[in-house]
Amino acid sequence: MIRSANPEVVQPYLKDASNLTGGYAREVVFPEDEKEVVQALAEACRTKTPVTVAGNGTGLVGARIPFGGIVLSTEKLGGLREIHQIEGDSSYAVTGPALTLKQLQEAASAKGLLYPPDPTEQNAFIGASVATNASGARTFKYGATRQWVRRIKVVLSTGDILELRRGEFVADEENSLFLKGSKNSFELKLPHYCMPEGKHSAGYYAAPGMSAIDLFIGSEGTLGVITEVEVGLIPKPQGFFSGIVFFDREENAWQFANQVRDESLKSRAAKTKNQIDASAVEYFDNHALEILRSSYTRIPQKAQSAIFFEQEIQAESGKKLTEQWFQLCKGSQALFDQSWFGQGPKEHAEFRMFRHAIPVLVNKILRQYHQTKIGTDFTVPRKYLFDLLALYRQKLEESGLRYCIFGHIADNHLHVNLLPQNDEESERGWRLYRQIARQIIAWGGTISAEHGVGKIRREYLLDMFDRSGLREMSLIKKKLDPCLILGRGNIIPEEFLND
Repeated sequence: MIRSANPEVVQPYLKDASNLTGGYAREVVFPEDEKEVVQALAEACRTKTPVTVAGNGTGLVGARIPFGGIVLSTEKLGGLREIHQIEGDSSYAVTGPALTLKQLQEAASAKGLLYPPDPTEQNAFIGASVATNASGARTFKYGATRQWVRRIKVVLSTGDILELRRGEFVADEENSLFLKGSKNSFELKLPHYCMPEGKHSAGYYAAPGMSAIDLFIGSEGTLGVITEVEVGLIPKPQGFFSGIVFFDREENAWQFANQVRDESLKSRAAKTKNQIDASAVEYFDNHALEILRSSYTRIPQKAQSAIFFEQEIQAESGKKLTEQWFQLCKGSQALFDQSWFGQGPKEHAEFRMFRHAIPVLVNKILRQYHQTKIGTDFTVPRKYLFDLLALYRQKLEESGLRYCIFGHIADNHLHVNLLPQNDEESERGWRLYRQIARQIIAWGGTISAEHGVGKIRREYLLDMFDRSGLREMSLIKKKLDPCLILGRGNIIPEEFLND
């Protein structure tokens, strides 16, 4: 097994996209197959050495940043293993954890297929996207990563290898889950907390009748090391109609997005074709547009907000669908003549690049001031969406802090990015974050919809599930990771592991 304690080799593994600082580790190990993962974990168990599992460093919550022990990098654990192309919606891919989402999409596309989850960071490893239950713009139509994971292999710190297929090892009526590994069997009591509705990636998944595979999806490297993933694929759409629609009033953009969502859900429920059925609906507030203007001078000066949408189309339905979208835009008082629309792959790629440019520009601003991102990942039940938008506008304007808002409005999931310019502003920003988080929880929402908890959001998870929920999670971890070496500091605060 390749391993190194050279500071120059270790240093890159002490950071990720969260900008969390202070990480340190004794060495990095690079297992090249499942046997070497078992070997690395067995050695760590014997010596009680903490192990932080590292993907490609794209995470936003500090999960891969070690604070002691060793780093286990998954980067040499193989990429694409096979794609099975089956008629209908039964195609699938089998991969190692180190395949990037971009590589998976390219390989699927070459066979006329699509991996529907669409996390923004295409350089993320598929193993890490499973470990955080990542999602993105197309979650509105296709759901998060969880819905597309058919099977995983996981190595536990006990040396057990679990092969978990969806539908096997299902929770019983008493909320118990039985697992059979390569060496041992496990009986787990699932947490009793209520899971928020909608997108959710905070803590261990727990639901009546759940499949065991779902416990590991979103567990952020605290229960085991994923060594193989099988995901579902669908036929690639013939094309897309997409656009960036601008508005001179925020409220008009909100109502437009709400109407698009209603029309899309109605079309799906009725299983009607050639009607409005967006796969993505993304929002940009005025501050986000102002940041984007540094790279996109064509943004109308009157624009106070914008919506990016895309819809899959067939060649024969394109004209009818575009007319429906145009009518909806005009009826919503959009700046129609100044908005951007396109049916070709070139325009679609440009519009998606526009959507993905904003987080990149935000990170550039933060680096200027040497500050850590303060970004929300909150969702609320649908009935609270407009309350959420009003709350953001009120609290953020009152704060006097620089900010921008963008994201998945059709999923009631918006990213507020606070942009502090000094440490005092950062402290105020985190106080405001906590205040808003508590209101989100009171509305039955989640503090993390797609990025996970990691080390940065643990205290907010405690607000959400209280001490009893954290204790129930810690009991599961103690059963599956009795040496307590995996992902120390992620999700569960140390005090609950030391009880």
